[in-house]
Amino acid sequence: MKRVLSLMVLVMISLFCAACARPQGYIDFTQSQDTHPAAEESNTKPLRIAFASVMSPKETRQVYQQIVNYISQQENRPTILIQRRTYEELNTLLANGDADVAFSSTGAYAAYQGHEPIELLAMTETNGSSYYQTYIITPSDSDITDTHQLQGRVFAFTDPLSYSGCLAITFRLAQKGTTPEQFFKRFFFTHGHDKSIWAVANHLADAAGVDSQIYELTEQSNPQLARQVRGLEKMPEAPTGPIVVRSNLDSEEKASLRRIFYTMHENADLLRSMKTIVIDRFVVPDTVAYEQFKRQYAGQRRLAGN
Repeated sequence: MKRVLSLMVLVMISLFCAACARPQGYIDFTQSQDTHPAAEESNTKPLRIAFASVMSPKETRQVYQQIVNYISQQENRPTILIQRRTYEELNTLLANGDADVAFSSTGAYAAYQGHEPIELLAMTETNGSSYYQTYIITPSDSDITDTHQLQGRVFAFTDPLSYSGCLAITFRLAQKGTTPEQFFKRFFFTHGHDKSIWAVANHLADAAGVDSQIYELTEQSNPQLARQVRGLEKMPEAPTGPIVVRSNLDSEEKASLRRIFYTMHENADLLRSMKTIVIDRFVVPDTVAYEQFKRQYAGQRRLAGN
């Protein structure tokens, strides 16, 4: 009986991961998405804006497309939205000079080592804060009461370069002299914080690390799902994922983009859409906080032997 149940769980995990890789309404992440009509009609080189979804890709893309269209209107310039599945792919785009602007993550920015230099353009703010936490969650009916009990269990990560969805946990393990491979019985990547919550709620994983802002959004938007999980630990704060720009982009254009991002929330329709992906507005980035985090990331990588 135990063998049958184990096989059933493995099949469910395989189907779940397949769904993460190719969700309903599948999007080809290798292609630019929804080129703004102006990009096809103008001889002006389009502004290339890239992102990797931390929530359901289809719905998230619709909001980013609205943001990109708004930038195009304000700049009077064609724009292209480029979607990638992982933050590593997003960093590769930037490193190869194939994106001008990117919605990055805290971990992806800290990990970036591309030849094409980038700089901070803006950071997101939600509920008056530009910081968030890593929440470690477990099923509400789990017998786990402490993170130490996660040893030998199944863990759901989001993305290898997501701070709250992976790096915060792997760095914690490195401080204890171990790795996810050694500590957990098994782990897998969901490529979405909402998917990690779903995986834990449905007992595909014994625990997961998720973005506190997305967890709190789930409590509001899907309370039934939220009730199926509970928190084990709230880890220290980190700055929210930044918006970055190619350093060699024209200085006047960078100044224009900053103005557009910092006032974007004044558009009521766009603000309503932004709130669905946990963004109230874009603000001036806290350069000191990001640089401190980059140093912390480098130190933790050395500690982990990478």
